[in-house]
Amino acid sequence: MDNDFVYLDYNATTPVDPRILDEMLPFFNQLYANSGSAHLFGLTVKESVENAAEEVAELIGAHPKEITFTSGATESVNLALKGFKANKNHIITITTEHKAVLDTCLQLEKDGFQIDYLRVDHLGNINLSELGSLINERTLMVCIMFVNNETGVIHPIKEIAELAHRNGCYFFCDATQAVGKIPINVKTLHIDMMAFSAHKFYGPKGVGVLYISSDIKNKIQPQIQGGGQQNNLRSGTLNVPGIVGMGKAAQIAVEEMEVDAQKAKKLRDQLENELLKIPQTSINGDHSARIFNTTNICFEGINSEELIISLGNICVSSGSACNAVTTKPSHVLQAMGMSDQDALSSIRFSIGKYTTLSEIELAVEKIQKAVLQLRNGN
Repeated sequence: MDNDFVYLDYNATTPVDPRILDEMLPFFNQLYANSGSAHLFGLTVKESVENAAEEVAELIGAHPKEITFTSGATESVNLALKGFKANKNHIITITTEHKAVLDTCLQLEKDGFQIDYLRVDHLGNINLSELGSLINERTLMVCIMFVNNETGVIHPIKEIAELAHRNGCYFFCDATQAVGKIPINVKTLHIDMMAFSAHKFYGPKGVGVLYISSDIKNKIQPQIQGGGQQNNLRSGTLNVPGIVGMGKAAQIAVEEMEVDAQKAKKLRDQLENELLKIPQTSINGDHSARIFNTTNICFEGINSEELIISLGNICVSSGSACNAVTTKPSHVLQAMGMSDQDALSSIRFSIGKYTTLSEIELAVEKIQKAVLQLRNGN
């Protein structure tokens, strides 16, 4: 998209597809009725919300009644982890989860839960045998992300879910970096609950979903009380423009994700190959089991914050968007066994459908020059 920036931070957020924006606009000033109102105007808007739920459900292989709209993945994570009520108090997650999960688990520990944090290897992968050894009779849930937001590592979701179910517990997945990018079917993957956000696949910010399997919907207690919207799972007047936009984003993703993936992977590989020609550079994370648009590269001896600043209009990050420029090393890279120095020398690049070859070439040129200057102390 035309602007003054070369945007290589699509894992942080994506621009809204113009087709999605066009779909949303009437719901701000023409179809503005409250979807909870009983009059014809309200019912007309409610139908658009229901259509959006159908589109989102189709994207992930779910039923529309299993879709609960939220303000985003972070709220969805909180509803899934805090709202699930049972006579068990043990949750297993991994050390490389997003802060939305880790901080929620920290709060649950204060509330009396026992949380086990499964380690990853130097490539960011988990060991299924180690996971199985942590499950016990008190285990309520296994909570593991689909795709890591910093390295792009993809976890074996189906195997994890089956392991959890064989041992009598549930499986929750933060799929924020996966939905809309790769094909997902929650039924064949045996996922009980799944969180994701619209703004990661060209929809608007401020709207997300928690998929809750119909088998366990009665086990979820709302975390927001009020008017009882969405079957009392999440009260509050619905963000209709956002929901409609998310529905359109889902529809477009179903139709175009394969083509978008092929294009983005080609550009990601070119960027990666060129940057690895710089001496003392290496990829962080598994090279093969990762999503097509992401690479995380360590530039030895370079401070990532200084590199990001020196790149000016080249938009990259040193980790999660929650702390993209920070003096603290990435907890993900630390969990993979990297030194603080190497973690603080690492940059995440994430490609999207609007990325162009000329942008990749410009980014490579500026990064090569900036690394050389920083290493020379300029």
